Amino acid sequence: MLSITERSNKKTMNIDMEDGEQIARLINNEDKKVARAIAEILPQIGKAVDRIADSLRKGGRMAYFGSGTSGRLGILDASEMQSTFGIPPEMIQAYISGGTKAIRHAVENAEDSVRLAAADLKKFNPAAGDVVVVISASGNPLYGVKVLELARKKGCLTIGITSNPAAKMSAYADIVLNPVVGPEAVTGSSRMKSGTAQKMILNMLSTGAMIKLGKTYHNYMIDLEISNLKLRQRALRFVREITGVDAATAETALTAAGNVKTACVMLKRNCSAEQAEKMLAAVGGVLRRVIG
Repeated sequence: MLSITERSNKKTMNIDMEDGEQIARLINNEDKKVARAIAEILPQIGKAVDRIADSLRKGGRMAYFGSGTSGRLGILDASEMQSTFGIPPEMIQAYISGGTKAIRHAVENAEDSVRLAAADLKKFNPAAGDVVVVISASGNPLYGVKVLELARKKGCLTIGITSNPAAKMSAYADIVLNPVVGPEAVTGSSRMKSGTAQKMILNMLSTGAMIKLGKTYHNYMIDLEISNLKLRQRALRFVREITGVDAATAETALTAAGNVKTACVMLKRNCSAEQAEKMLAAVGGVLRRVIG
C-alpha cells in the first residue's frame, strides 16, 4: 500500500498544462494545508518540546537523523543553533545517511542501510537521557527505523517526524509527530509539503527548547554569538531595547560584557560584568530571573 506522500494528487493532475502563475497557485494551495496539518498535532509537539528541554537542561544532547531532504533539513536546523542561541555544537547534532557527500548528492541505497544507521548512531554515541529525532516523510526506510530502534535500547527519548500515519518507525518512537499533509503537488516529491512540514516542526522543537532553557528574554535571542558586524549591531539593539539605555551606554556595557545577557544585567542591576555573571549563574542563566 502506498504511503500518503506517494499517492497521486487529483487537484494537480493537469499541472503540466498550466502557465507559471497557475503552477505557483496550485502549489501554494497545497502548501496552505501544511500549517493546518501541523495545528492538529500541536499537543504532541508541545510535549516533545518539554521533554527535549528537560533532557538538555540535565546535560543531555539531541541529534537529528534522516535521509535525503529530511537529513538535509536536520543539518540545516542543527547548524543554526550555535550562532543563534550560543550553545556548544555537540548539544544539537545532525546526521544524514550517506555522510557528507549526501548533503549535495544522492547516495544510492543509503536510506535502506542498517549498517549506516548503526555507524551514524555510534558517532553520536548516545546515552540514557539523550534525544534522538528521526525525520522521514514515509517513515519506512530502514536507516531511520534502525536508528530509533537502537537509540531506544540505549535509553534515549525517541521522536519520529513523518507524514505517513502508517510509518514503520512509529513503533520505535516515544513521540510521533505526524502532520497528515496529503499527496504532494508533484507525486512522490516529498521535499515539498512534507519537507515544509518537517522544517516547521524542527523550528518549533529546537527554538521551543531553547526558549525553555532561558535562551530568550521576551522574544529577544539574548545568547546569540556576536561574530560579525551585523550581529554586533543586532546585539546592541537588543541591549538598548531591553534596558532602555542610549546607544553609547549600550556600547560600553556590551564591550565590557561580551554578550547581551551579561550587559543587560550590568545595566539593570548597576553592577560589574563579573557580578552580573555570578547572578546569572545562580539562576541557571535565565535573564528574567535576574532583571524581572
